[in-house]
Amino acid sequence: MVDNPNEASAATGDDSVYWKTNIRIITVCLVIWAVVSFGFGIVLRPLLSGIAVGGTDLGFWFAQQGSILCFLALIFFYAWRMNRLDKQYGVDEE
Repeated sequence: MVDNPNEASAATGDDSVYWKTNIRIITVCLVIWAVVSFGFGIVLRPLLSGIAVGGTDLGFWFAQQGSILCFLALIFFYAWRMNRLDKQYGVDEE
């Protein structure tokens, strides 16, 4: 039970901001991943075919390796950013 009603509303407001920030981070990560995997690997592949990377064209590289490496980088970015956000709002694991 909350003794002060202002504390309850402040906690609810903080929760709302926390989750909005979390959803924004997820949305940005998913958009980057979609652009890299679908955009560079499939849609923009003809435009990237003149650029050579590792003996093949850049569009093929994104389709085979780049999207996977980008996905791994996004996982580490998300974990790092969420740890900072959790500490900021006092919901970290420590």
